[in-house]
Formats: sequence, structure tokens, C-alpha cells
Amino acid sequence: MAAAPGRFAWLRERFTDRSSLLTWSIIANDGIIATAGLLEGFAGAGADDRVLLLAATAATIAGMLAVGGVEWMEASVEREAQLSLVAEEQREIDADPERELADLAAHYEGRGVSPELAIQVAEQLMAHDPLAAQLDSEHGIREITTVGDTVLTGIGGALAFGLGALIPLLITWMFPVGIEAVAIVVAVVISLSLTSVVTARLGETPLWRTLLRSLVVGVGTLLVSYVVGSLVF
Repeated sequence: MAAAPGRFAWLRERFTDRSSLLTWSIIANDGIIATAGLLEGFAGAGADDRVLLLAATAATIAGMLAVGGVEWMEASVEREAQLSLVAEEQREIDADPERELADLAAHYEGRGVSPELAIQVAEQLMAHDPLAAQLDSEHGIREITTVGDTVLTGIGGALAFGLGALIPLLITWMFPVGIEAVAIVVAVVISLSLTSVVTARLGETPLWRTLLRSLVVGVGTLLVSYVVGSLVF
């Protein structure tokens, strides 16, 4: 099997992996919109500065814990699924190694390798690390997620949400309640525009579509929250 990652492998991988950065960018968007939407609802209801500050702080903490917990659980489920596949593949290799060799050769032959070369490649891979070869060819698993990875995944998600939520949270500190609702909208539009640029670049999607979706969801959430707060209270 593949060697265990180094002490700081998780950090290096996440800060250089586009999919991880894209996930963090989307989570940061969630932090911006969720916290700002809550504040707009309270502002629409006529809440004072103290209530808004309490609401923003509570939303940030609760959101970080919720998102971090979900990210950790998802990573843990993925790890458990990987371990289950490891056990299954090991049983199959122990029970019938020749069949596993034939399956591995068929895999490479199906990808365009000649039958003779496919057999040679399969034999060399099975001689070196049969379990790793089967996991890679059949399931695309090249490295097993560690317990530490699952924890750090949760921490990364929590920090990404907190970074996004920090924007509306700071607004509650900087502006009086009279102009706070407007300031939040302006800050959200600016921050969502910036994160949209990052998301579009990482996801290699058209910037205008990503920006339009983010602003429609973000501004729409703020508007609905403010109206509901005004009508209910």
C-alpha cells in the first residue's frame, strides 16, 4: 500500500489541490450568506446593536461547528468506506491471486495497452504491492485517508466558514444599527464578487455565470430575510 503521508502532507495537498481550495471557497460563501442573512432578518425586525452582535457571534460559532462537524463526518465516512474496500480487496487477493492478476491485466488492456504489455505491467504491480494495485485500478484509491486527515478536514471547513462569516460579523462591530443593514449588503456584494473570482478560476467556469449565481443567491437571501424580519416583528 501507499506510504503514509508526512506530518504536513495534508496542508501541502490542500493548499495546492484545486478541488480542496474550491470547496473552501464555496464554504466561505456559505459563511458570508448565512450569517449576513440572519443579521438582515434581525435588522428587519428592529433589533438593536447588542442583539445584532450577539446574533452574528452565535451564527458564526454555530456555523463553524456545524460545517466543521459535517466535513469531519463526511471524511470519516469516506475513510471507513476505503477501509472496507481494503479488507475486501485483501480477501480477494488472498483467495485467488491469479484471478486478481487477470483482472488487473484486463483493466490495463481496456485502457488501450496491448495484451502482452498489460500482463507484464500487472505482474510487476502485483509483485510490488498487489493491494495498492487493485485499489488503484478498481476504485481509484491511491492513498487511504487517515484519522488525522478527517479531523483536519473538519477544521478546514470550520475555518473556511468562519472566514466568510467574519465579514458580516465585523460589520456589526464597525457600523451603528441605522446603517448596518445597508453596510452588510455592500460588504456581501463585494465579498461574494471576490470569492466568485476565486471559485471561477479554481473551477474553470465562466466568471460571469459564477458571479451571477453568487449574487442572486446572496442578495436574494438578504432581501428575503429582511422582509421576513420586518413582517414577522
